[in-house]
Amino acid sequence: MLAAPVPSEFESRCNATFDALMWALSRPGMSRDLHDTGQAQIVDALIDRECAIYCDTPERTQHAARSGAAPVSKDAAEYLFLENPVTPDLLPRLRQGSDLHPEEGATVVLNATLGIGQDLRLTGPGVDGSIDIRVAGLPDGFWRTRAQVMRYPMGFEIFLVDGARILGVPRSTVVEVL
Repeated sequence: MLAAPVPSEFESRCNATFDALMWALSRPGMSRDLHDTGQAQIVDALIDRECAIYCDTPERTQHAARSGAAPVSKDAAEYLFLENPVTPDLLPRLRQGSDLHPEEGATVVLNATLGIGQDLRLTGPGVDGSIDIRVAGLPDGFWRTRAQVMRYPMGFEIFLVDGARILGVPRSTVVEVL
């Protein structure tokens, strides 16, 4: 008889969060429910000691440090956890990878409000035609600046966190402001 390890409650939550993140990236514009509110669960699911991270709050930095991840500047970070409002000038400074290694682009986790605010139309892989969404909490010019700096296959992924919901915007998604 074979014995299979039973995951702990923490491991199960991390796996569920990781599944939600991957689902959100594979279906841009469609939000996915998380088991809890906030960005801490995303840190737990994604970050380990091999990651270079930037967090804009001391609490999140301390939380991420438990994984052994190296805190770095925004420009050098593989993962950015931004709980405070951002400015569009951040986007050109993010890691975008290279033609040879596009996977070295950053993953950015931002707080936003889904369902109200600016009207956006998303198209690209994972979207059946197009999908319209509404997002509040990001600065004016955010999506325009993103469009100007992205050069697919290089770029960065964005996760928008609204309480216990997450929405993914991969680098391959075109975002049109309506």
